[in-house]
Amino acid sequence: MSDDIRLAFAHPEERAEASASADPRDRISLRDYVVEVDIGAFQQERGQKQRLRFNVVVETRPHPAPLADDVDLILSYDRITEAISAELAEERLNLLETLAEKVAERVLAEPQAMRAFVRIEKLDRGPGALGVEIVRARAEKPLRAVQSNGDLAALHPLVAYLDNATIASSDLAQVLDGLEARGLPLILAVGLPDHPLSSTGHGPTQRRIDLLAIEQNAWALAARDPRCVVVATRTEIDWAMKHGKTIVWAPSKLVLDAVDGPTSRAPVALALWLAETLAADRLVLRGAEGVPAGSRVPVEKA
Repeated sequence: MSDDIRLAFAHPEERAEASASADPRDRISLRDYVVEVDIGAFQQERGQKQRLRFNVVVETRPHPAPLADDVDLILSYDRITEAISAELAEERLNLLETLAEKVAERVLAEPQAMRAFVRIEKLDRGPGALGVEIVRARAEKPLRAVQSNGDLAALHPLVAYLDNATIASSDLAQVLDGLEARGLPLILAVGLPDHPLSSTGHGPTQRRIDLLAIEQNAWALAARDPRCVVVATRTEIDWAMKHGKTIVWAPSKLVLDAVDGPTSRAPVALALWLAETLAADRLVLRGAEGVPAGSRVPVEKA
């Protein structure tokens, strides 16, 4: 049995672990929660309660401060069972798919929840369990721009991570031409420069040094092609996307100001976080960097 097939039938906890994000997240789970409910699209199912089994895994953002054993600081398991009960009480549904969507949406309304795996199975419709499983994530709303006809259109940028070899290559202009040819707002992210960095041995200050070093690399990229505009704030990014500029991201301000910022300092993880924050069309990786797992946007290895 291939690993993909094995994971398809594995518990959502295992699937969540296999597709974990480049940024570490905590997980809580509800296993084998069985309720009786009137559900189903077929006439013989109406008015007849049947057993549903729920398995739910929720990825949560790690709490930035010590929990101090305070239940109010975590996502309670009760929130998952309450989400199930609330949706079952809302209305009679025909499809497990609809119920799974509604449960996931309600769970993701919790401020700590980042991604939800929901599996629902009917236990009384045959010799085995018949079910559906979905994965849904908290996503930012994309920027919207006014079209020539006056309508609003969502802007889903293309985020591209360029390694140092690409930045220094003689065909950088051709690489940018190819990315721009996709017809999407283009945001370029870069990594650390090749030269050694200062080491403080202190996490918070080292993070700032790393971010500033990435910004130095961003300016080095901008110096190589006049199309590139270095930007640091969300306002600047929005303006540049609306006006068709090729953006180079200077990450310090957005990362340090974010309430739900990335916990990893890895440059590719930062690029992935930006792509997810902006509801990007995809993240393109150029170079030898590994592809992040568990992305909420498609990742393409160039």
